[in-house]
Amino acid sequence: MAQRTHCTAGFDPIACILPPHILRAIIERGTPQQRAWALQTLAVSERIRGRRELLGDIATASAIASAGEQRTVYDVKKGSRLPGTPARSEGNPPTKDAAVNEAYDGAGATYDLYHDVYGRNSIDDRGMPLVSSVHYRVGYDNAFWDGSQMVYGDGDGKIFQRFTKAVDVIGHELTHGVTQYEAGLEYADQAGALNESFSDVFGSLVKQRSLGQTAKQADWLIGAGLFTAAVNGKALRSMAAPGTAYDDPLIGKDPQPADMTHYVQTADDNGGVHINSGIPNRAFYLTAMAIGGNAWEKAGKVWYVTLRDRLRPKSDFKGAATLTVAVAKELFGARSTVARAVSDGWAKVGVL
Repeated sequence: MAQRTHCTAGFDPIACILPPHILRAIIERGTPQQRAWALQTLAVSERIRGRRELLGDIATASAIASAGEQRTVYDVKKGSRLPGTPARSEGNPPTKDAAVNEAYDGAGATYDLYHDVYGRNSIDDRGMPLVSSVHYRVGYDNAFWDGSQMVYGDGDGKIFQRFTKAVDVIGHELTHGVTQYEAGLEYADQAGALNESFSDVFGSLVKQRSLGQTAKQADWLIGAGLFTAAVNGKALRSMAAPGTAYDDPLIGKDPQPADMTHYVQTADDNGGVHINSGIPNRAFYLTAMAIGGNAWEKAGKVWYVTLRDRLRPKSDFKGAATLTVAVAKELFGARSTVARAVSDGWAKVGVL
C-alpha cells in the first residue's frame, strides 16, 4: 500500500540532506513564495516522526538475501504518494528524464563503492534493492532516506536545483541506510553529528571514486551544484574548511565549527547534528590528506570498519576517534602512516 512520507526537523527525524537552519533562515528572510517552499519542507515533516526507524525495522525483518545490483527509480510526478510510477529499472537504458537517470546512476555509484571496495552487498549487506523516487512534491527542497528508499525533490528553482544533481548527496543519504543497519547511531547530539558525518564521508568518497579523484584532487564539498546562481555559496558543507560553504543574505552563513573549541551547544537541529558534524568531517579530511592517494582505500576503509563493527548507538566524538585509531592500527599496523594520520586528524580538531 502506498504511504505518505515527509522530512522532519523534529526529534527522531528522517535524515535529510538540507540542514534545518537553512530552511528556517529562508522562512525568516525569504519572499512569500520562498517561505512557503521552506515551510512545506519543515511543516509536513511533523507527521513522519519515527517512520524511518519503523520502516528500517520492517525492512530488516523481511529482508531476503540476494545477489547483484537491483535499482528501480520511480516518478512521483510532483505528488507525495510513494513510490510512484516505475520509470527505470536495473539494466534498462537511460530515459529522457535527467532526474531519473541521476538517481539511477547515483545509486549505482554508491552500490559500487560499498560492494567493490568494502565487500558490502548493498545497503543492508544482504542485497537490498535500491529504490528511489524522484519529482517528489512541487518545489520540494530536500532529499532523504526514509528507512526503505530514497526520495528526491526537484528544488524550488530559485534557491535550490534538483537534488539528484549531486552524486555525493545520493551517497550521503544512502549511507544513512548503512548506518541504520550497522551502528544505529542515534540522531541527536554527538551521536547524531557522527551519523551525519559518516554520511558526508562516504558521500564524498562516492563522488571522488566516480570522478577518479585522489584526496588532493577532490573538492571535499558536500552538495556542490545544488544552489542556483542566485545564492552566494559553493555547497551545503565543506569538509576541508567547515564554516565556509556559504554566506548569503537569504540563507545565512555556514555555522559549522572546524574544531572542538568552537563546538556549538544548541537544542536546535537535534543538538546540532548538521552543525557539529563539521568537526569529525574535518578530522577525516585531514586524515585522508595526510595518507594521500585515493581516500576510499585506506582512510575510507578505517571509517567503514569502524561504522560496521565498532560504533554503538550512543557513541560520541571521542569514542569514534578512539575506535578509528584502534581500527587503523589493526588494519595497517600500530606504527603505520595510516594510524598516525588518523590520530593526528582527530588531535588537530581537538577531539583527542
